[in-house]
Amino acid sequence: MRHIKPARRTLTALLATTLLAGGVLLGQTATAVPAAAGTITCNISKLRADAHKERDRAAQLKRLGATTEARKAYARADALERRAQQCADADNNSKPPLWK
Repeated sequence: MRHIKPARRTLTALLATTLLAGGVLLGQTATAVPAAAGTITCNISKLRADAHKERDRAAQLKRLGATTEARKAYARADALERRAQQCADADNNSKPPLWK
């Protein structure tokens, strides 16, 4: 009967490990934020207006001779315009097709 004790300990340890691993996985899936819950809304017209203001500011900086600051302002304007385009594309792609 001495040979049963190591098998009992091994099975108990294996069961405990499995339960712990399963609990960790279950805990991670329960606390994970679903992709649909993290929706981001953006105001496309405001983004484009901000980009226009930034371009005007960059042009003024360029006229004043501050070329480094003007380049940074142009880069910010480009980033705002790209973001507005991404939002517009996301809005266009998220609409259901007409035939459904």
